[in-house]
Amino acid sequence: MGRSNTLSFLGLPETARIALPVMAATGGSARSTVAHLLADELAAAADTVVLDLAPRLTSPWPAWSGGTEAAGLAALPHDQPLTRGAVRGAAAVRRAAVSDWHVVTDGREWHAAPLSLPAEPAAWYQLAAAGGWQAVVADTAHPMAHDVLAARCSGSPSLTRAWYDLPFALPVLCAQATADSVQVLQQAVMVMHAEGLPLHRTVVVLAATADGRPPAAVRAAATMLSAHAAAVVHLPHDADIRAGGLQGRPGRIRTRTRQAARELANAVLAAAREAFGDPLPDAPQPAPLPAVAVPAV
Repeated sequence: MGRSNTLSFLGLPETARIALPVMAATGGSARSTVAHLLADELAAAADTVVLDLAPRLTSPWPAWSGGTEAAGLAALPHDQPLTRGAVRGAAAVRRAAVSDWHVVTDGREWHAAPLSLPAEPAAWYQLAAAGGWQAVVADTAHPMAHDVLAARCSGSPSLTRAWYDLPFALPVLCAQATADSVQVLQQAVMVMHAEGLPLHRTVVVLAATADGRPPAAVRAAATMLSAHAAAVVHLPHDADIRAGGLQGRPGRIRTRTRQAARELANAVLAAAREAFGDPLPDAPQPAPLPAVAVPAV
């Protein structure tokens, strides 16, 4: 799809909410980078949050959102209803070039006891709904293909399907733009297709590991994936991100990376419009869950 310098929507309706689980078949697929760039762009169109589902010592988010007064996931009460003030107070603010957005992560010191994070997507969705955010970007931690296949063999629901089943969910699938990585992604898509997951509202991101034209295997995979997904977006190699991460100033991100991130945001919003209508319907009030917040350590 062609690149655009503006978002497809000037803003989401105040009563709308979209869920954007960012998933991958393997680690090292640029999942967190994609979640960050997507939130950067969507913040111009909606009140945006990133939910960090990874255990603290495997996640880049505490470092990316460091230096704030936010209490983080550990401050959320586990034995009482959540209030909007408490949820938003636990979120770190991530400064962006256009509009700021929030991150809900575990930002405690490395030696603090691990938190028992909820696995159920509905719990995270309810947390975001309590916070009143419109665009909910979930940086997931489970290997989606293994998850779907294991659930199929055991006859139990998969986490991946649970993310797809959230109201107005638009999953983003990530892989490195290498022959090996896209082959794993293709296998994952075949498994998901066999399970009847709605790939037509899924956006695929292929993250380049070097400058230059993608390898022939990656171009062929992109063609195959385009037949199943709403869009395939190529994220260029960004040496500044590779060398310095995503800490610090928004200006660290290169122009062509910004353009690809805007293309991704446009693809997600276009998929939302195609799947759910324009304007987006009101978000339903999530049903109460027995445990939404993080259990005590």
